Amino acid sequence: MARNEYQYTTNPRKIDTEYKQNKQKKKLKVVENVPRQKVRISKEQKKNQFKLTLFVIAIFGILLTISYRNSQINEEFTEMQNLKQELASLQKENEQLRVSIENGLNLSNIEKLAKEKLGMQKLTNKQTKYVSLPKKDYVESASEEVIIEENKNWFQEFVDKIFNR
Repeated sequence: MARNEYQYTTNPRKIDTEYKQNKQKKKLKVVENVPRQKVRISKEQKKNQFKLTLFVIAIFGILLTISYRNSQINEEFTEMQNLKQELASLQKENEQLRVSIENGLNLSNIEKLAKEKLGMQKLTNKQTKYVSLPKKDYVESASEEVIIEENKNWFQEFVDKIFNR
């Protein structure tokens, strides 16, 4: 009776003696008192150890890469937050300067600053001088005709010659 065949009955099957012998052969012997140099590791065990080592190294590399990328994202985020705070403070300062400029443009403030800082005074009638100007117009009219030449390609010149005759 083969091991992989399907059993159609409900009776428990009998274990082959051949199967028992194979099962006993596959058990590994535990050697406790043999020095390490004398214990031999099979090629299959070495291959499995190598695969396991590569797998652990690959997992470690992937986790290291993820950790590094997360640290970069965190640094960029904090830099962005700092720049946003700096932008908000600059906008606030800009608005305060705009308000101070608008206050400075007030004529009473200008007059006050001129008197206090520059020592200026209002003009008196003695300081006023009147100048008379002739009623002659100082703007001269154009005496020459201005000709504007346009650069035309050969097709535009050809069309102009045909339709202008």
